[in-house]
Amino acid sequence: MKKPLPSLVGFSEKNHQWFAEGISLAKLAHDFSTPLYVYSKEAICSAYRAYDAACIRPNGTRRARIHYAMKANSNLAVLDELKQLGAGFDLVSGGELARALQIGADPKSLVFAGVGKSSAEIENALRAGVKCINVESISELQRINIIAKTLGLRAPISLRVNPDVNANTHPYISTGLKDNKFGIAFHDVLKTYREAARLPHIDVLGIDCHIGSQITSASPYLDALDKVLGLITQLQLEGITIHHLDLGGGLGIDYGGESPPNITEFTNTLLNRIEEQGFNHLEVLLEPGRSLVGNAGVLLTQVEYLKTGVDKNFCIVNAAMNDLMRPALYEAYHAIVPVQMSSAKPNQYDVVGPVCESGDWLGKDRTLAVYEGDILGILSAGAYGFVMSSNYNTRGRAAEVMVDGNQAYLVRERETPESLFNNERTLNQASTLKQK
Repeated sequence: MKKPLPSLVGFSEKNHQWFAEGISLAKLAHDFSTPLYVYSKEAICSAYRAYDAACIRPNGTRRARIHYAMKANSNLAVLDELKQLGAGFDLVSGGELARALQIGADPKSLVFAGVGKSSAEIENALRAGVKCINVESISELQRINIIAKTLGLRAPISLRVNPDVNANTHPYISTGLKDNKFGIAFHDVLKTYREAARLPHIDVLGIDCHIGSQITSASPYLDALDKVLGLITQLQLEGITIHHLDLGGGLGIDYGGESPPNITEFTNTLLNRIEEQGFNHLEVLLEPGRSLVGNAGVLLTQVEYLKTGVDKNFCIVNAAMNDLMRPALYEAYHAIVPVQMSSAKPNQYDVVGPVCESGDWLGKDRTLAVYEGDILGILSAGAYGFVMSSNYNTRGRAAEVMVDGNQAYLVRERETPESLFNNERTLNQASTLKQK
């Protein structure tokens, strides 16, 4: 059954041509070549404002703050636009910390998460003065205390709670079940907070909960939220004060047939529950990623060959699994459209790339009217697209462009083969360098 196209902001079809805001995708492919990631500034701003609309009360006071989960798309131009809109950032690596600092983000707007932070990453985060480090184990808590002592600092922390709530999403992106690697088991949370409260170089600031990604219902969030609010009440009885509640992110998008809740209504649902339960004194952090940028990006690719097989027809394109990993990794669906109407006869194809793997596919059983040389747009590719790309088969990663109205800006140059092996050495070259 053919799936409907996702509902998009910033990308539209007019007169049988697809546009990114005011520029045709065909022109972008011509001007910048393919494979090419194209982002719409309008789409990013629209999604952010949908969250922010629920984060401000009618009297102007703030109910919550948005900390963009930059693992979804960490291009500096994307980060800078969100910073200018007022976003803080959710980080999961030292590299992401460096990116946030590179665009001039206020360190006090940065939350450092992640299940396996190295000592160097913890030290860099503390030196930078981040708002908070989300702790995922007692071992990590103890390591942070030792590092903070060495630096003569106190480490601001929250504990990430694993509430054992089923987010009803793909198992690879579920993070809130008891058999997931993330967070502190629910039955261990109280004793871990007691440990944190007694450590001399730890400041307990908050509590954190993130249950997964591409979630299309508010119900799992509410189940997890109720558990976390109950924990806060227990902690208060023990004299441990919680100042902020980090609800994580994970709201899904429409890839073609999904029906995620309206962003503003969804956010209001969560924030209203917090206030109804008497916790409106808490600072609330939201960490959306995919829902801010997922439908703000398209991957453009050129049809190289149309190949007739015994049981399948193949549309072989110049983008591959190294450019967009989600289909091969999750069997994820992305809508695929010709960016210009063609006179070609429609046919059913598997859309595949040139990488030497049978798993290198971008879409299966798609009805397309295309000729060799035509350009396809792979929709909803703004999240977990470029950031998951690789150089497999010594393929340079795609260029990235951001469109703002009638202007297109190259925000990342295409990688060349030479740039890929610039830091490599043969043994003879390495030996020569060592001798010098």
